[in-house]
Amino acid sequence: MSIRSPIEINMRDIRFHINLYILIPVIFAGFTTLSFLVAYQLTSFYISKSLPPQWPLAFWGALLVIFTFVCGLLVVKFVISPVERFVDKTQTMGVLKDIDSSQKGSDVSVGEINRFSRVFDQVTEILSKMEASALFPEIVGHSTAMRAVLNQIVKVAPTDSMVLVAGETGTGKELIAHAIHGHSRRRSQPFLALNCAAIPEGLLESELFGHEKGAFTGAVNRKIGKIEQAHQGTLFLDEIGDMSLETQAKLLRALEERQVVRLGGTQPVKVDVRFIAATNKNLPERVKKGLFREDLYYRLNVFLIHLPPLRERREDIPLLAEHFLSTVNDTQKLSTACIQRLMAHDWPGNVRELQNAIQSAAVMSGADIVEPVHLPSAITNHWPAMQNEPACPDTTDATSDGQDLDHQLREFEKNMLIHALSQSRGIQKQAAKLLGIKERSLWHRLKKHDIDASAYKM
Repeated sequence: MSIRSPIEINMRDIRFHINLYILIPVIFAGFTTLSFLVAYQLTSFYISKSLPPQWPLAFWGALLVIFTFVCGLLVVKFVISPVERFVDKTQTMGVLKDIDSSQKGSDVSVGEINRFSRVFDQVTEILSKMEASALFPEIVGHSTAMRAVLNQIVKVAPTDSMVLVAGETGTGKELIAHAIHGHSRRRSQPFLALNCAAIPEGLLESELFGHEKGAFTGAVNRKIGKIEQAHQGTLFLDEIGDMSLETQAKLLRALEERQVVRLGGTQPVKVDVRFIAATNKNLPERVKKGLFREDLYYRLNVFLIHLPPLRERREDIPLLAEHFLSTVNDTQKLSTACIQRLMAHDWPGNVRELQNAIQSAAVMSGADIVEPVHLPSAITNHWPAMQNEPACPDTTDATSDGQDLDHQLREFEKNMLIHALSQSRGIQKQAAKLLGIKERSLWHRLKKHDIDASAYKM
């Protein structure tokens, strides 16, 4: 048995990785150089023999053209063939939108590069959703707005930066805080949450910083505050905009010095805590009014995550509704008409209101199918009287809110698209037929409004 030396093994295992951006230009540059050399040598030879070089040059030039064409064809085939196989296979799987059919009725033919580009865009979209579902299984939502939020979480979670989560009531700010902690280096350490609006002001300082025995009437024992309890972990301060100015000053000092002093105590306690704050208030506006400390605002606002309200990500409503229904009764389903009415509602209470509505409808139904009649009256009362009319915003209310005509028309068009997709269960051909437009026009409108038709497939 022969034994190969390490040098021999390494020589045999060498791999060359050449970038196509370099390889293809080098090949064609080589053809050009070869043409020049052949033309030069032929010309020199025939001139030295006192013979006219035109016909030999034409003959060899024709051969070089044919040779270059064949080589170029092989290079293109080598590069494009795997891409074609990939695109054809993905389209036959039935997961992607039918790009070819979406162009029927159009005078403009779709080029191969354009077709490949659209398929790659759709594949990227699907992979993005799969990644979001895998990384954040507890967060339901595949809309563009929510994927942007999840992308922010992925970036900020591994750091120790303070995070300020801004969003309306019921949007799930604590869920976002949990996700940040769960993907941080502190995931094995405690996560504590404190709602600053739910605790009386006189007790909030004690909850945050703790107190010593006898610090005030009723303090019969020492109490460790939330900041100390969250040592090496994460403390989530919800509704921080409702905190008093006096408590804000003490919190700012704790944030800057990384230590706390219990009420009634004198010895500072060092803490290592990551702070995540959340608010449904407009903090810059409260700073202007003197209701929130400017220095604390800038201390907290290191990394801002804006959580969009549910009305700005209607694509997530069917997914959220099905999820909430499965937690109550996994045998029940939502009817198409029910989803249409859910999509038409503006949800001032956001995800929390949707959850309560679905749980109530599941109880009221008692059957396998949840119909619109089982939904709370606050939702059904806003539905148009004509069943076949798409839900549209109240123009009177919109005008009173200072919204211009262009905004109202955009919202009207978006709601019509969502309504048609809900009726057609995400099938674009049927949705275009309902709207009386061509599939190509529907595709462009969905892209303009960032609507994902696949979210409505059931």
